[in-house]
Amino acid sequence: MSTRLEGKVALITGAANGIGLASALRFAAEGATVACVDLDADGAARAAAAAEDVGVRALAITADVSSAADTHRMVAETEAAFGRLDVLFNNAGIMHPDDGDAVDTDESIWDLTMDVNAKGVYLGCKAGIPALLRAGGGSIINTASFVALMGAATPQLAYTASKGAVLALTRELAVIHAREGIRANALCPGPLRTELLMSYLDTEQKRERRLVHVPMGRFGEAAEMADAALFLASEESSYVTGATFTVDGGLTSAYVTPA
Repeated sequence: MSTRLEGKVALITGAANGIGLASALRFAAEGATVACVDLDADGAARAAAAAEDVGVRALAITADVSSAADTHRMVAETEAAFGRLDVLFNNAGIMHPDDGDAVDTDESIWDLTMDVNAKGVYLGCKAGIPALLRAGGGSIINTASFVALMGAATPQLAYTASKGAVLALTRELAVIHAREGIRANALCPGPLRTELLMSYLDTEQKRERRLVHVPMGRFGEAAEMADAALFLASEESSYVTGATFTVDGGLTSAYVTPA
């Protein structure tokens, strides 16, 4: 076991799968104590058990990040179990299959997406920042997306708007709390080979429609995002705050991609 996060306590939402699960295991491998939070109770338990198999303490917490009561409880349970909070990774998010353009997307889909993806980050910070301050500072990582930086003709308007909100919110948090020892950064993944995206891109045609725009010519992996999150969680990023940390295979730099 390495020690880049030795002595740190990390709370990760959306820990049952994808980026959250990969990050829980990566953080554990670097010595962190991990609180694995998810609406899926069984998934949270599996994540915590896998982290403990690495050799660290871990806790499974069932919570809905769009609920203020749940977000305050997840932080309180983490502090009660481990005595502090050093890393708050607001990663939970949804991508609804009925999310389209402004004309076609139902208002209920917009509200649900905003509640989880944007309000969930706000509530996580509302509950988590006082805990970080009690610990003397720490790192906030908020999962945004490359879609916060560019538009697409394959619309997911609510998702895109929610991730733009996360990016703007993160910048402001970084400025507000910079002199309190709290860093806040937005992780902006490109398209990933995760269950969330692959269930949305459910045909080869849909997948190829995206990949043609990625210079590396492939989807990213959750483990690659976990490595990026590890950097933001660790002291190696001690002078990094308010950053748009883009990990996207070159997508946001592309105009014409290689044949």
